[in-house]
Amino acid sequence: MGEDERMVAMSPIGFTPDDSEDNKANEPENSQEFAAMMEEMQEKIREQFKNLGVSADFNPVGFINQFTQGLDSSGKSAEALPRNIVRDTAKKFVQAHGSAPIGANDVAQIEEALTLAELWLDQATYFPTSHSIPPASGNSLSRMDWVNTTLTGWQVLVEPLAAGLAAAIGTLLDSAMEAQAGESEESPLNIPVGALAGLLRSFIGSLIATQLGQSIGSLSAGMTGAHDVGLPLLDPAYPALVPQNINEWAKDLEIPMDEVRIFHALREASIARLFSHNPWLVSYIQSAITEYGKGIRIDIDAIQRQAQDAFESAQASGEFDPSNPESFKIALNNGIFTPEETPAQKSALTKLETVLALIDGWADEVSQIAAGERLPHSGALSETLRRRRATSAPAQQLFSSLFGLEVSPRLAREAKTFWAKILELSDIQTRDRIWGGFLPTADDLATPELFIASTTIPDDLSNL
Repeated sequence: MGEDERMVAMSPIGFTPDDSEDNKANEPENSQEFAAMMEEMQEKIREQFKNLGVSADFNPVGFINQFTQGLDSSGKSAEALPRNIVRDTAKKFVQAHGSAPIGANDVAQIEEALTLAELWLDQATYFPTSHSIPPASGNSLSRMDWVNTTLTGWQVLVEPLAAGLAAAIGTLLDSAMEAQAGESEESPLNIPVGALAGLLRSFIGSLIATQLGQSIGSLSAGMTGAHDVGLPLLDPAYPALVPQNINEWAKDLEIPMDEVRIFHALREASIARLFSHNPWLVSYIQSAITEYGKGIRIDIDAIQRQAQDAFESAQASGEFDPSNPESFKIALNNGIFTPEETPAQKSALTKLETVLALIDGWADEVSQIAAGERLPHSGALSETLRRRRATSAPAQQLFSSLFGLEVSPRLAREAKTFWAKILELSDIQTRDRIWGGFLPTADDLATPELFIASTTIPDDLSNL
């Protein structure tokens, strides 16, 4: 694969799709090159142990056990995205930021805000209150509660990405193992070839899990609710707020805390209603991520060019630690895996970006209608939210780090205007029933009149 065929854009996680006929034609050659590269990597690791005074035939148990735990009989990882790594990494970040415990006053204030929000939303949306009963943590969450409560949702959403990368490296390793099998049943480090394949599959999963854990942990310091990121993280969906973060959000605002709390309760409760009454949205978002993950392949040329430099750099700086997957993060973030997005993957990312904008814009519009004249500072709060989201939107942070996807604030504004125009042309029920049919595309956002006309059945069918 020539350099002129590569796309310039690179994402932090750096995945590469595989639909090129040229790439498929070069697969055997790539496999042999990868086998040679793996032997070189193994030799470097063996040299590290020799420098530590460990004999060359020593089996580095710490290095193997880090990645081979949970492997099935074939040596493949039983979990594409190790949940324990996601959880432990996220909690480290929460502990660094600090997580205040939930007190009795917090519970009472959040319950009051959500009660009012639910009452006001009855007049602003066609979707009724969700009757899902929250777990023991209730509707008030500490930052650590937020991580624990949303962890399963994150796992479900991002696992297809890890699975896609694991499948890509698995295909390549199968060929590499065949190339090595004729020479030796074991690697120079007494690592069976099958175990080596499992090690690398799990290694990739560990890298993604670490990065996801870092993202979740960082987000926990700013999320005002379980649905603040606009993703279906709770099953079943119910509203839950983070008092500590709401208090932080309101700092330097000369607005009563009661108003700020209700403002966030309106957004949280509205999105919870949306997901509760449109469960297919969960599958819709998951399918976009899965479609992207299926196109991932491994860029062998990039690995060969950068792997040696990454290892030497880590060794020189003292960052190389065979027992710690985070020490290898430099290799991932410096572009070992580079994206060459296919039309199908670009379509999947556009689909994801658009639905996130639609959710965010709908929540803004519904919350504004529900607040009405009841919240004197509603306009100022909405403007504060828009301004902060333009520079540090949670969905933008997350998907930029994981997918290289930039969720445009402009698109979110267009989505809000779209929903407002739909309501002007019809009514609340018609507006909200759009969620049960064909969702508007990014192009439809600019022409709500045409969209509503194309999806409305006329009363008089005589001309059809």
